[in-house]
Amino acid sequence: MEKKVLVTGADGFIGSHLVEELVEKGFIVKAFVYYNSFNSWGWLDKLPKKVLSKVEIFSGDIRDSNGVRTAMKDCDIVYHLAALIAIPFSYHSPDSYIDTNVKGTLNILQAAKDFDIKRVIVTSTSEVYGTALFVPITELHPKQPQSPYSASKIASDAISESFFRSFNVPISIVRPFNTYGPRQSARAVIPTIITQLLSGETEIKLGDLSPTRDLLYVKDTVKGFVEIAKTDELIGEECNICTESEISVGDLALELIKQINPKAIIVCDEERLRPKKSEVFRLFGSKNKITQLTNWKQQFNLEAGLKETIDWFRIPTNLSQYKHHIYNI
Repeated sequence: MEKKVLVTGADGFIGSHLVEELVEKGFIVKAFVYYNSFNSWGWLDKLPKKVLSKVEIFSGDIRDSNGVRTAMKDCDIVYHLAALIAIPFSYHSPDSYIDTNVKGTLNILQAAKDFDIKRVIVTSTSEVYGTALFVPITELHPKQPQSPYSASKIASDAISESFFRSFNVPISIVRPFNTYGPRQSARAVIPTIITQLLSGETEIKLGDLSPTRDLLYVKDTVKGFVEIAKTDELIGEECNICTESEISVGDLALELIKQINPKAIIVCDEERLRPKKSEVFRLFGSKNKITQLTNWKQQFNLEAGLKETIDWFRIPTNLSQYKHHIYNI
């Protein structure tokens, strides 16, 4: 039987890749995109016409409960990805993170309860763990709100769990680690480095080089979403998607410099440094739960994922959409 799925945040980086994956697998896909007067569908505008012709577009605002309810009617599965995610922006606009990330999730949960939705996949983030207290980080690791963004996602996860316990809403909390790949925002470290290098810069501006990250290629991330939604054992559960490995920002930058322009050097831009108590210095996830309970397997190692990402950014029409000279918070 064909299942109808709603993807919120479908116009974003991971959301647009998830839409592609779901269409390829034969789902009936409705894409919830952020309403704007330009009639832009974000990254969905860049999908092949053959894919986009199979997608129903719904323009709205995740903060609007009526719009959310309208979008969710007659859907079997909801993948909830809509969120504000930039950490630096959360330092000076925390209200917007509570409105979007907490209230937006509540809107999804309320509608799911009323409409008897079969599965609700709530997108969390490895940032909820903060700097690792132990590695690899399992789903039982303590939550540490080291930024307003992280705090808003911890609250979103908590309200989701409460709806499972209180109303038996069939949620799963999906916790991707540091996803990267084509179409990622310039606020993230890999596009920041690549776009500066490909634009001819020889002094690559970065913040702290010491933090480590568990880097996950976006195609592996979205396959994890789909596998988790298929697994009843993960109803009411949190589940990491990660590679169980780590690399420092500095080593990552050196690898990208080696591949694109070995003459480039790294310079510290103090504007890009997080407050010390807010910086997450180590992320290194455990993939035991997802590999034990689902059929998910990592298909892209870091070398392969970076190659595909660099190749995408090398296309002039793609690179031209990024303002490499501006620090994008």
